[in-house]
Amino acid sequence: MGIMGKWKQFIVGSIVSCLLGGCTSLMVSRMVEPTVDNLQKQTDLELVCEGAPAYLLMIDSLLADNPGNRGLLLTATQSYCSYTTALTACGRTERAIQLSNKAKDYGLILLTACLPRDREKGYSLDELRVALASCSKSDVPSLFWGGYGWALWLQYQAGSPASLTGLAKVEKIMERVQQLDEEYYHGAAHLFLGSYYGSRPSMLGGNPAESRAHFERALAIGDHQFLPAQVAFAETYARTVFDRDLFEQLLQEVVDFPLQSKPDLALANQVAKKKAGQLLADVDRYF
Repeated sequence: MGIMGKWKQFIVGSIVSCLLGGCTSLMVSRMVEPTVDNLQKQTDLELVCEGAPAYLLMIDSLLADNPGNRGLLLTATQSYCSYTTALTACGRTERAIQLSNKAKDYGLILLTACLPRDREKGYSLDELRVALASCSKSDVPSLFWGGYGWALWLQYQAGSPASLTGLAKVEKIMERVQQLDEEYYHGAAHLFLGSYYGSRPSMLGGNPAESRAHFERALAIGDHQFLPAQVAFAETYARTVFDRDLFEQLLQEVVDFPLQSKPDLALANQVAKKKAGQLLADVDRYF
């Protein structure tokens, strides 16, 4: 057996020994969390699309042994959300749809940390508002990533009645995140709400003025360095109100952004750059 083979055997043996010994918290802090951080720093989308499955399988295995580990659930939801988004950017939409189910499933379980009864149909909107009122700032990571995992799955459901009901619930979750900690994850709750109000007709809750306000707040919080904000601003609000100048300005800002200036957001920003290039190439179709 070569050196690489022995090294792989050592790694696998260490993981198995750790699982048998019940040291999941040690695994999360020393192996899983650093791997998540490294994943977010990747700029090679194909490498992520091809290489992440082995890591995701490890997370699934850890959760099967420790289904109530909140930190691991958070990591799993974040990881499946990132990977699903990367798959879409790699052109593997069918696979992204399949993996979005895992993002949703882990996200809904994560939400039960502060919303004990919640599942897809666990609360009416009024009941959800009451339940969310009891959540505190410490619940923000679970609320945001749980809601985001759910929303990611919903975007592939082609506007079904069930998806519209689900989005209304995610809206309430993101509103609560905004109230508790609007700066969490680069102001991404504002980003969701800007997209929500900017991409729908008025009869279904659309509000262009509110959409723009949320996007501008997200850009301010992220200091224009979290590029998904500019892309969503252009794709939803600017396109909806037929503002070509704003559309092109926002997307050109993304294209010109140096990825190395914000390495911890490299994956999200690389996906945004690819999307921005595609939207700019099709600008004459939209205006």
